[in-house]
Amino acid sequence: MGCKLAWEHFSGQLLPPVIVRVYLSHMEVRFYDYVHRQIVPLILLSVFPGLGYLFLGWRGGVVWPAAAWYLGILLVSGWGILLHRAYLRRSLAQWEKERWYRRVLAFYYVFFLLWALIFLLYCGETRGNLHYIAIFTQIGASAVASTFLYPEPRLYRPLIPGMMLLLVIYFAMLGEWYGYVLSIFAAILGGVLLYGSERSFQLLLRTHRQATHDMLTGLPNRQHFSSQLAQTMVDLRYSGGFSSLLLIDLDHFKTVNDSLGHEIGDGLLKEVARRLRGELPPSCHLARLGGDEFIVIGRRLPNRASGESKVVVLAERLLRVLKQTYVIKGHHLYISASIGVRIFEPGEEDAGKLIREADIAMYEAKRAGRDGVVFSEDISQKVRQHLDVERLLHFAMERSEVSLRFQPILDAERKPVGAECLCRWHNPELGEVSPMVFIPIAEQTGLIVELGRYILEQAFNTLRQWHENGVRLEQFSVNISIRQLMHQRFVAEVAELCERLLTPELRKRLVFEITESVIREEVDRVLAVMERLRELGIRFSMDDFGTGYSALGFLKRLPVEELKIDRSFVDDLEHDPQSRSMVDAILGIAGFLDLRTVAEGVETEAQFEFLKEKGSGLFQGYLFSRPLLAADFEAFCRQAQTEEKSP
Repeated sequence: MGCKLAWEHFSGQLLPPVIVRVYLSHMEVRFYDYVHRQIVPLILLSVFPGLGYLFLGWRGGVVWPAAAWYLGILLVSGWGILLHRAYLRRSLAQWEKERWYRRVLAFYYVFFLLWALIFLLYCGETRGNLHYIAIFTQIGASAVASTFLYPEPRLYRPLIPGMMLLLVIYFAMLGEWYGYVLSIFAAILGGVLLYGSERSFQLLLRTHRQATHDMLTGLPNRQHFSSQLAQTMVDLRYSGGFSSLLLIDLDHFKTVNDSLGHEIGDGLLKEVARRLRGELPPSCHLARLGGDEFIVIGRRLPNRASGESKVVVLAERLLRVLKQTYVIKGHHLYISASIGVRIFEPGEEDAGKLIREADIAMYEAKRAGRDGVVFSEDISQKVRQHLDVERLLHFAMERSEVSLRFQPILDAERKPVGAECLCRWHNPELGEVSPMVFIPIAEQTGLIVELGRYILEQAFNTLRQWHENGVRLEQFSVNISIRQLMHQRFVAEVAELCERLLTPELRKRLVFEITESVIREEVDRVLAVMERLRELGIRFSMDDFGTGYSALGFLKRLPVEELKIDRSFVDDLEHDPQSRSMVDAILGIAGFLDLRTVAEGVETEAQFEFLKEKGSGLFQGYLFSRPLLAADFEAFCRQAQTEEKSP
């Protein structure tokens, strides 16, 4: 470590930082897989051609030395097979890999020394012209060393010059002018082989770095981090103790990108990486997972109780350093971060699961107000539920576990004029899973796109069936996730479903309910998507209005025709003056913008009368009906029609 620090200090005065980092990474690279894969081909290139050299030794009268040499080849080949199998037999701890690697280097040295020995054995045998065979052998062995050993400079750098030096000396000892010429040619050939190995090694390093490191920050990427985490888990199995995973996500980073541009955002990410790298102990491993997410493998903790406090200290120190002011191209920026922590122990083998649990803990930190640290153990039950839901949700649609319910929407005369489509999931293992649980998980994992398409297809089929059965509705509402709305294939998929399942008349009854979170997206892009959907005849409603990010300027720009008053305001109407004022204000805004209103969660006559008096046009809630199966909803509408016709 002292040598490394000394190098950093020295090189920092003379070389650009990027070159210093690349050089240091080269010092630490071990191409275990490459070196391992060369063992068997090298053995095959020695054992079978070696039979020819044994035959030539018999022809040239040196049968016993040749036999002894070939026996050495067989013994060393057996050693190589054992080394090859040892690498494959099980996952090796890092210290075992280093020990195995040293033995493999020794194996290669011995192997090529044996080929140098056959040169020395045959180079003086002129009777059967074996000296020509010896010369060819030495050139061939040098070429093999250049081709096979380039992933490890500690092999090819001494072996190629050493083997070619034997040829240089041999030709020079001929005492003839052509011998000196051949010596020069041999030296040049050795230089060419060495140059080729160096270039191959440098190319391998560059390729390795591009494949395993993030080009923006220079940190290891997700792929490299996953292998490092797997290695850490193997090491813990042998050394004992515990380690930690810290997943760091910057708070409101998207705001920086959107307001100041990606160039400033990239500069901020590079500065964040520099600060994290400078603050972490040498035994920690830092990587960038992508976007504004960074992840750290902490040092080994011998004792869990005391180790957790050390992890907390480290996480809080990282939060402090990340909150310090950034100056990027003249812009003074202030950001914070949220950190999810997962402590792991020997015996755990699923690296992906550890990362997901740390990610869940990080999202909990964000929900708790951001700029904080949450341990996955503190939310272990929630983490387990989250992972179970995520695992089983993948198969829910193909197993027909997802079904739809329809809650009636009524007018002031309690006449059903519409329905809101609601998703339900019953799993044999989990039972009934609340949409409040599985919808956010579907959004986080991207499954919301597949789930949303499934819901739309089932909903459109139901609307068509109702129409064919004589149920006439003014509107049919379906909730649309912002991630679903912004998916590149969403408009095309909706258009295909409309063309296949709905008539132009039925399309005009569709209402897509979106939430106020659309305001956090690129508004121009949102508007473009909504306009394309409006061309299909689809209308829009703003769901849960008043609970999120609403701004009247944005609301005026969006092609929304309806506001839905959130149930949280309706629930408190009878005993909370502020809720009554809020509902009054929402209805006033709707009147000002000429928008319809739907009051959700109406459960009492008093709530209904208040909302009706204040001007709400539509209502839904348990006062009128719970969400119903498609057949039950149809029966509900028919009963309402019958009551309306009766005197």
